[in-house]
Amino acid sequence: MMRQGTEQRLSGQAQIRASGARQAGPFFGAIDLGTNNCRLMIAAGTPNGFRVVDSFNRSVRLGEGLRVSGRLAEASMTRALDALRICVERMRQWPLSHVRAVATEACRRAVNGREFLERVQTEIGLTIDIITAREEAELALESCSPLFRMPSRPPSQSERGVLFDIGGGSTEVAWVRVDQERKSQTLIGTTSMPVGVITLQEMFGEGHGSSYEEMVSHVQSHLVGFENVHRIRREVAQGNACLLGTSGTVTTLAGVALALPRYNRAAIDGLTLPGQIMRSAIDTLRSLSRDHLAMHPCVGQDRVKYVLPGCAIFEAIHRTWPIEEVTIADRGLRDGMLLRMARDHGQRFTRERRRTHRHVTPRSRGPLGNYATI
Repeated sequence: MMRQGTEQRLSGQAQIRASGARQAGPFFGAIDLGTNNCRLMIAAGTPNGFRVVDSFNRSVRLGEGLRVSGRLAEASMTRALDALRICVERMRQWPLSHVRAVATEACRRAVNGREFLERVQTEIGLTIDIITAREEAELALESCSPLFRMPSRPPSQSERGVLFDIGGGSTEVAWVRVDQERKSQTLIGTTSMPVGVITLQEMFGEGHGSSYEEMVSHVQSHLVGFENVHRIRREVAQGNACLLGTSGTVTTLAGVALALPRYNRAAIDGLTLPGQIMRSAIDTLRSLSRDHLAMHPCVGQDRVKYVLPGCAIFEAIHRTWPIEEVTIADRGLRDGMLLRMARDHGQRFTRERRRTHRHVTPRSRGPLGNYATI
């Protein structure tokens, strides 16, 4: 496989064969291989923005056991490979112009992380790049930038914002300058805490009883240095900071707060809730037994082990910076990659408009092609 960058696309011959399957586009694909989940998103450019035509999300627990062993376990790699094969098959159903696939904390930390990604390339023909924690934060900022605002105050020339992304193996926090008049954001500083829902669960258990407060204190200890450098509390005290979270944890808490009978992205993405309401949602989840958490429509069996560790990370962030309102984003690295690819290739994607588009599936399946790196 020839390698000249971090994006991939269908071979020219396969593109021509597949183009008859769908007269639209251009089409872009993004894969995020995280510590806990493997996610795919495929989007088509439109004159007014873009629409998601396919998406896929599977819990693979790639980082399970990594904290102790320092290695990706064989069972974890097998789960990830199975999910990635599904991603490749689904991508081959569309005449994709470009694809980018990235891996985050688990592959950054594991001594066999790069070896595993070489195996992915050999076995299924997909090139995945390990990105730095800073690029992870930058992609999250790119996808969430339209949601930065000071909801309770009129716009001023410059404000600040805290953006956090709770992952499986790490949590990224960004301190951002928000120019509301120009609708732009500048990254002031980032930190990557080596705590995520999987690592906390392996350290403290599932968060029932007193272990929950132990988790909160542990996460808070990792925030001290970042606070000492940037003095974020001072801006919070003056009412000059907003708080924006993107992760399964915050979307789950929003779903619980709204008492949704099932998760509804359109009701959650871009929603702003009082911090106290989010904390009350945590109290609701903490009051439930493990069995009742597994049956909760916003949690489920796959996430029951990790929901309270995620809540502990959010609570630690909110206790450190008690900002009155929290904006919830159901978007992340995939969205940021799509926006970058579209911009780099002359397509004007507008992320805000995606909420108005429903997901659709291919009407016909084109022939399978091989992916080659450009």
